[in-house]
Amino acid sequence: MNDVPQTGAALPSRFFLPVPPLRFCSDAMRAEEGLFRAAAAGQAVAQLWHAPLSLVAPVSYRRFAGFAQVCQDFAADGCPVLLRKSGGGLVPQGPGIINLSLAYPTDRAFGDAAEDVYRHLCGILTDGLAQLGIATGWQAVAGSFCDGRYNLACGSGAQARKIAGTAQYWRAVPYADGRRERRHIVLAHALLLVDCDLLAAHRLANEFESRSGTGRVYQVDKTVSVAQCFNAPVAQLVAK
Repeated sequence: MNDVPQTGAALPSRFFLPVPPLRFCSDAMRAEEGLFRAAAAGQAVAQLWHAPLSLVAPVSYRRFAGFAQVCQDFAADGCPVLLRKSGGGLVPQGPGIINLSLAYPTDRAFGDAAEDVYRHLCGILTDGLAQLGIATGWQAVAGSFCDGRYNLACGSGAQARKIAGTAQYWRAVPYADGRRERRHIVLAHALLLVDCDLLAAHRLANEFESRSGTGRVYQVDKTVSVAQCFNAPVAQLVAK
């Protein structure tokens, strides 16, 4: 069991983390399946995981006329495009990127708890990175991929660079005692840029956005990796 910061009412302060804590998931969309089952049974669970090269887009991207064909072309070139249920924008997966997924039950409503969930997740990441000597805070970073108010960033203002992105997805489930009302399972997810090739990731993402006709363009200098901020050999990063 691992202690984590408590930043909002009725959010877990401890999570079950399996051993070994970091697992490889060949399909990024199936990485969190077991977490929902455990959370529905009443547990607060965590998983660190990484996946092969791919792009992950929200289902809203289906509205772009060229989307289906571009997905086929990218998959044929070894970069499958996966669709997720949460909102936001396009994100990369692949070598040097580590994901943190938390799942837990809650009796709170989404509108009441969503910001607490984000702050809770960002607090966990902030505390973890601080142990590596990396100072971060949450804020929007214009020009970064999948920009949002709860990016984790190094620096502030115009100098801020995104080091992690966050998202959350809620699912309604019945109570085990058969009550008529339903509670929710929260899945809070963070994508951390650890030791990835940021230039290659941006080239891929920008090509996809251009060919899909979305009008979105991302700037590589609006992101930073843990490796770029770390004052020790990169080989130690994943273990830490």
